[in-house]
Amino acid sequence: MEKVPYLGKTLTRWQVGKSTFLALPEHGARLMNWHLGLGDGSTRDILYWPEDADFGAFHKVRGGNPILFPFNARTFDAGEIGYWRDPAGVRRVMPMHGFAREGVFKVTRLDARGFTAVLEPDAAARQAYPFNYEFSVAYRFSELGLACELTLRNLDTQPIPWSAGHHFYFTAPWSEGHTRGDYLIRIPATRTLRQDPVGKLITGPALKPEERLDNPALVDAFHLGLKSSAVTFGPRDGPGQVSVRHGTAAVPPAEATFVTWTMSPESPFYCVEPWMGPPNAPETKIGLHWVQPGQAQSFVVEVAAK
Repeated sequence: MEKVPYLGKTLTRWQVGKSTFLALPEHGARLMNWHLGLGDGSTRDILYWPEDADFGAFHKVRGGNPILFPFNARTFDAGEIGYWRDPAGVRRVMPMHGFAREGVFKVTRLDARGFTAVLEPDAAARQAYPFNYEFSVAYRFSELGLACELTLRNLDTQPIPWSAGHHFYFTAPWSEGHTRGDYLIRIPATRTLRQDPVGKLITGPALKPEERLDNPALVDAFHLGLKSSAVTFGPRDGPGQVSVRHGTAAVPPAEATFVTWTMSPESPFYCVEPWMGPPNAPETKIGLHWVQPGQAQSFVVEVAAK
């Protein structure tokens, strides 16, 4: 583990076996890049990070793993985007993907295998999410993978709702001469959903358990009813698979969600995102979780590369 100056910031870098991890824990608890050293001296990026990233708008950079809290994606109140209604019936502003990805975090653990960081909510965050709580992000790095645990601890006297997630930007394709069409993704889902313009969940595309990664129907699809916890993707022929595991149970809860998304066919990344539930959970109640006073809940994901 070492500190690295980069574009006016001080990053933390971990070398764990063949893997190198680069993060800025104080800003959004953001893991920025993960790459593998290969036997021929080259590197393979697992998590994509753009070389021209704008640190002045760090939370908007499309790369690494933005943390989505307290709610993922778009929330609505009575058809109007950017709002939610709290348990007391008060309408409140809620940014896209919540506010943690642009939040300030205090690092409480920094060691040779990762870090833990605790969100320090600002005034806007306290107004949007009016509870007494502690939200932490804990990474543990290994030679060919990582685990990330999101934990919400209720310090309040009332139950607290949440439905958090991850927005992993994976480099794809990562093999020279390949296109996305040379990659397959395997998602053990039994149903898919989409979100309509007023926030309602509607029926999604009919997808096979194994699809080519260039299938446009995958973009912005929510995959639920998972028969097992892991999604895998990579070249149809040869090594290099990546797996993303949702939770610690062999079979996740019925409302547990994977999201597949990319910006365009030419984007150098493809997002495979494990979420606690589909978007707009406060309004639809689908995938909405509650933490009781004095209790804590955790959401754990694991990513592995071959």
